[in-house]
Amino acid sequence: MSELSERQAQLLLRVVAGHVETGQPVASKRIADAEDVPWGPSTVRVELARLEELGLLQHPHTSAGRVPTDGGYRWYADHLMEAGLPAVRGPGIELDVMRREVDDAVRAPSEQLSQITNLLAIVTAPPIASTTIHRVEVLLLQPNVAMVVVITSTGGVTKRLISYEERIDPGLVNWASSYLNEVLGGLAVGARMLHARLAGPELGAREREFVTTLAPAFLDLEDTAEDSLYVDGAARLFSEERFHELHQINDLVEMLERRVALLGVLRHALDESRVVLTIGSENERPELQRASVVAAGYGTAGRRLGAVSVVGPVRMDYAMAISSVRQAADELSRFVDELYSS
Repeated sequence: MSELSERQAQLLLRVVAGHVETGQPVASKRIADAEDVPWGPSTVRVELARLEELGLLQHPHTSAGRVPTDGGYRWYADHLMEAGLPAVRGPGIELDVMRREVDDAVRAPSEQLSQITNLLAIVTAPPIASTTIHRVEVLLLQPNVAMVVVITSTGGVTKRLISYEERIDPGLVNWASSYLNEVLGGLAVGARMLHARLAGPELGAREREFVTTLAPAFLDLEDTAEDSLYVDGAARLFSEERFHELHQINDLVEMLERRVALLGVLRHALDESRVVLTIGSENERPELQRASVVAAGYGTAGRRLGAVSVVGPVRMDYAMAISSVRQAADELSRFVDELYSS
């Protein structure tokens, strides 16, 4: 696409901003009548026609006004990111008041992002494989039923019940808690040495046999855990005034019900060091081709652990969406960096 002149750029910015604000086509007369516009009506009409030829604007139906195309919104969003985004208006994302658990910290920005942007917010939690075992508890629930509780370094908790044909020695249960904390504490979930640590050569036959029955609680931890995904604001996205902009509403709702599909949409953000923006037809999934996705990865200095995203109609406040997603990702990065390094 050829470079826009300064005048064309200013007019395109006005059309996009006007359409985002009102939801209506923007007429050349409205622009020309603005006090701060130095060009006459004929000049404005000619330049808007040129922008239409470039594929950045279009006439909806028989309206005399113009609206941005997906390409027009792409130029607008790129311009915002290159020129510098305004600060997030209103309250920002705040994680300091949350408990030091990742699930709580991830849930907070999903709720706050939706409230701030009035869009659908989606946040993924770090995979369990990125955590370490913080503490193990072996509890005797019934004479022949034990429960293994595994607490990870991020505050995640998994539980597993194990039944036996005979009564369990309470002393063996207490010993198992101490032993497992000693040999597994600080070990990465899914680490290859887990099995070797569980079957230490120093164990007697009785202790070894009991630990072997508890082993699945640790060896299957990574395989049985699901990626945590937090979604908030569906009601806002599907509100009546936005419904006509998302003609594929049923497909989009179905996608929201499929966790794997949502995770796939956000996965590409993990490979980028910047905010990732896909607008309308740029989205590969048909369900999103009348929507825009703004996403950013978060994590530690050496590894991306999750993603923050908002989804909404192509006619969205991109400055607000991009700034809010970026701030949420930065806050979560700060949070997990402190948590993982502590």
